Amino acid sequence: MTSHDAPEGSRITPDGVGLVIRQETADDHRDVREVHTRAFGDSERVPGLVEALRVAEAALAPMSFVATVDDRVVGHVLLSATRLDAPRRIVDVLSLSPLGVVPEFQHQGIGTQLIAYALEAADSQGVPLVFLEGSPRYYGTRGFEGASAVGFRSPSLRIPEAAFQVARLSAHEPWMTGTFVYSEAFWAFDCVGLRDPED
Repeated sequence: MTSHDAPEGSRITPDGVGLVIRQETADDHRDVREVHTRAFGDSERVPGLVEALRVAEAALAPMSFVATVDDRVVGHVLLSATRLDAPRRIVDVLSLSPLGVVPEFQHQGIGTQLIAYALEAADSQGVPLVFLEGSPRYYGTRGFEGASAVGFRSPSLRIPEAAFQVARLSAHEPWMTGTFVYSEAFWAFDCVGLRDPED
């Protein structure tokens, strides 16, 4: 399905008319849980991660955005505080995770617009770097590049090198290299790297 093949009942046109991206509110929490439950096929791990990251004490406040169509929440992206262990000092950075769109609204550019909105928000706050794990084919055309190739070390051996990616924003300086460090919630919900499904 392409952006021109919107499912019956959706009001998104190929140029994105009908789609609104805005900051998440407390009233959206139940809908956001449903987005990730449906997008990831997992009723607890990813929704639980989102709930934990919303309330975690951190140097940077989380940035959470929803995509709506006709006032229905159909997508969500979360930026949360993480750190870069750089040679000069610890640098507060963000992780873009999770990004979810309900299945019937996928392949219409909603994820792309959520990413762009999130990166613009991070840049406007002076955040130098945003990290993620994901498809280089997808994220590589949306502002991200291979992190290992530009001087960053992965926090886990279970993250495939190609999946470890970074967006360098306006506040990034050349000395800001080193090891990316996830916040505790990512480890607690086992949302770092790949696990063998047989384990």
